[in-house]
Amino acid sequence: MRWIHTPSALVAGDVCLLLSCGRLLNADELALHRYNLVVHESALPQGQGWSSMTWQILEGASSIPITLFEAVADLDAGPIHLQQEITLHGHELVDEWRALQARATFDLCLTWFDCHHEVVKAAQPQCGEASYYPHRRPADSRLDPELSLAEQFNVLRVVDNQRYPAFFYAHGRRYILNFQSDCADEG
Repeated sequence: MRWIHTPSALVAGDVCLLLSCGRLLNADELALHRYNLVVHESALPQGQGWSSMTWQILEGASSIPITLFEAVADLDAGPIHLQQEITLHGHELVDEWRALQARATFDLCLTWFDCHHEVVKAAQPQCGEASYYPHRRPADSRLDPELSLAEQFNVLRVVDNQRYPAFFYAHGRRYILNFQSDCADEG
């Protein structure tokens, strides 16, 4: 087993898990492994692209499908091996829903390894019309001071206080918010 951070470090092997991989592998890179597996947070082919879990939370989703599929040259287009769902209660902030996402990712990968012969035989091509999410940018964490916090709560749920914090402009200045939960009950 090797843990690498750049495709140029790939060497031949049986299985390549592409987890949080920010770029597509080319045909030569894919050919290095018998299986190239990706875990993606959507009901593919719906939600192909980037930051799919974040976009779905912004849309108000309370359940997020997690899909393990075979990587191909086209973005998020390969056959589906396994799926499961994460249930959200509407209060989870970025670290909490990322932990749920990580747990589901590990579960899917371990299930694939435990049952790969059966799972590979049962793989299904993606069907239906594809939709696509773009990259999220730091500017997507901008709040509107004219709207209530309740109206923008899902934006606050997906901000990362270090990498892309919530912010707003008022009185000619930019204000950055550090958003966290203290897990205390209301009241």
